[in-house]
Amino acid sequence: MAKASSEKTRPSLFWLLAGVVVPLTGWFAKMEVRGAENLPLDGAFVMAPNHHSEFDPLTVAVATWRMGRAPRFMAKESLFRVPVLGAALKATGMVPVTRGKSGASQSMAQANDIVKNARGVIVYPEGTLTRDPDVWPMRGKSGAVRLALAGNIPLIPVAHWGEQQFMPRYGKLRLFPPRRRVTVLVGEPVDLSDFVGREHEKGVLNEATDRLMGEIARLLGEIRGELPPAERWDPSKHGQSETGRM
Repeated sequence: MAKASSEKTRPSLFWLLAGVVVPLTGWFAKMEVRGAENLPLDGAFVMAPNHHSEFDPLTVAVATWRMGRAPRFMAKESLFRVPVLGAALKATGMVPVTRGKSGASQSMAQANDIVKNARGVIVYPEGTLTRDPDVWPMRGKSGAVRLALAGNIPLIPVAHWGEQQFMPRYGKLRLFPPRRRVTVLVGEPVDLSDFVGREHEKGVLNEATDRLMGEIARLLGEIRGELPPAERWDPSKHGQSETGRM
């Protein structure tokens, strides 16, 4: 078995959080993690999972912890000002997202911080729960790609499936039966080498993001035993908001 990274073996607030979150998640999900060898045990990374249940940040976090890395997410800057919660977010190294700043300069600053501290960050490229009627990954946003390109950081696509059995999209949490199977599949880093240095060219970030979303969809299709749709769902073409609940 691969050796855990120092950020997991070194005592931290994550140990306390894991003592609560891992058993809680284990009640609902019997997790299978595949492709763990694709997640670096040391150094920076950007992990990009699909998002189809309000519960899946917990399963993604537990899977990341089981693979030997501390799960750190991008979080809205306003959450860092909430008493207690803000202190916990800062103490665990979560990455704040501030509205109103230039996307490129913000990505560069965040990437530099991630590389400097040899940390990983989890970014949901869809930005919210998928609007696709069949719960496939929808059109992505460029945040994960921006971070990866800004710091030359490995971009790791991840697909997961099974949480809908106990917490369907916008549904209620079901306590019984417990231990439903959830599969997490980690893919090889997405090759962005042909985009390096071209981030400011028109259409480059969209093309890179589409490549990422295509790989996430492929991984999810492997789990589901189905072919993903050839064209990803675009909320704007169907009169849907891209933030908040549908």
